[in-house]
Amino acid sequence: MKKVNNRNNFYVASFIATIRHSLRRTLVRLVRYSAYISRKDAKILEHKVQSDHSNIHCAFAPLSRICGMKFFVLLCVFVSPWFNSTQAQLNTENNYRKPLKEVLNDIQKRYGVQIKYDEKMIADKWVNYAEWRYRTDVETTLDNVLSPLDMIAKKENDKVYKLGNYEYYRWNVADGWAELDRIASQYKNVEEWEKRKADLKACFLETAQLNHLPASPGTRPIRANFRKMNGYTIENLAIEILPGVWVNGSLYKPEKYKGQMPVVLHPQGHWDKHRYRPDCQYTSAAIAKMGAMIFNYDMFAWGESMLQFKYEDHRRSLAMTMQLLAGTRILDYLLSQKDADTSRVAIVGGSGGGTQTVYMTAIDDRIKISAPIVMISSYFYGGCPCESGANVHGCVGRTDHVELAAMAAPQPQLVISDGGDWTDRMPEHDFLYLKKMYSWYGKPDNVINVHLPNDKHDFGFSKRKPVYEFFAKHLFLNLKPIQAADGTIVDTTITLEPENAFYVFGDKGEKLPARAVKGFENLEKLFADEIKKAKNKK
Repeated sequence: MKKVNNRNNFYVASFIATIRHSLRRTLVRLVRYSAYISRKDAKILEHKVQSDHSNIHCAFAPLSRICGMKFFVLLCVFVSPWFNSTQAQLNTENNYRKPLKEVLNDIQKRYGVQIKYDEKMIADKWVNYAEWRYRTDVETTLDNVLSPLDMIAKKENDKVYKLGNYEYYRWNVADGWAELDRIASQYKNVEEWEKRKADLKACFLETAQLNHLPASPGTRPIRANFRKMNGYTIENLAIEILPGVWVNGSLYKPEKYKGQMPVVLHPQGHWDKHRYRPDCQYTSAAIAKMGAMIFNYDMFAWGESMLQFKYEDHRRSLAMTMQLLAGTRILDYLLSQKDADTSRVAIVGGSGGGTQTVYMTAIDDRIKISAPIVMISSYFYGGCPCESGANVHGCVGRTDHVELAAMAAPQPQLVISDGGDWTDRMPEHDFLYLKKMYSWYGKPDNVINVHLPNDKHDFGFSKRKPVYEFFAKHLFLNLKPIQAADGTIVDTTITLEPENAFYVFGDKGEKLPARAVKGFENLEKLFADEIKKAKNKK
């Protein structure tokens, strides 16, 4: 058996470490210098480097005759993998740094899982103290690795995860409940709550840049494709909310009516086919047949709004402002009509439309009845910048969707939740808070929660039916036009229309006015100018 000489091993390791450190420093300098020196200067530099680092030349004595600039650059190419090896260099000096891709591959092998990701998402990303972040379970390990990078791994199914960006708007249930409890602890009676509510409204309007409301263009809506249906009528309208900027939608009314009727806003969420989808047509037609006018409309940079702006513009904080401004201008127009009953005004929307429902009710006192569908939660703040892009949740020491919904109290409010999204725990905690807030006004029954534990995130009939019944009660509407002979509610006996039937500006946008503002940068400038005018006028 050979005897190992530990002392020699020590010297060899030390020698290699010394050479590696010195040579790497030299190569880095040479590569930097070579980027901006002339050939003549390079010769001078070569001589200087050789004299400055003669100890390295000694390590490569057989090659000392050719140790010029070219040699070092070539040498850098050949030996850089050795010097950059993460295994060889892991230490506190480099924070035990590893490429994220290498760490993810290692996690997949070590824990027997699959991690899906886009290569662009992980490109040029590194993990400090990588191996120190590992734990016995994969989810804690992934959280430790990804959190500093503002990334998360969502579990798709058993042992399969998908990489994504940190979702600031999504909290775990316990944290959301604790935050709502903290918020609620700031007021003990209705007087304290009314003070906070006023502060919240003022801050919200300022944050959304609507405390100085731009002047209305004062133009009449552009009308298109009026048609009579069975029990109701439809007319497409484009309402100008800023000079050259329109919000488009469809106004449904009962076919026959006398006197004034209730007004209902129906903002849309991020649904496939948007306001053209069947369930939006069912909802609008049913409420019109019951005796109200209802206007469903596009989100900013969705639907016909995309004739002026790109889809990406929807995911900007100003989108929130534009959507609330649109709701305000629509209400201005509808309530100016002779057949509108200004004392009976409601709003209903699902998902992102539910967020608009909460926001509009909180900031516009003209709205008397609200129905946010599959949206309100203390642990979800809206997954789009059009809902949480402007820091309205930072108002008055922070707030959340549930407290903002409480601003509707004591006016009637229907909250619909389900078991397939972030509203899944509504009856256990958040609704109890809302019930308490309404009880302060002596009207605990004015807030209702219809919870559907076996349902998913949608605007299906199980959600629409409670809305019809709620509006019939509080808007004094008639359910009979949508009831079958046995008294059951049926809202699907209508003629569904294709998407282009709801357009105002033509199938290809050919009717969009020539003065229309196009491009987000132009909108930003226009909005800033209009706000400035409003401030000066005030």
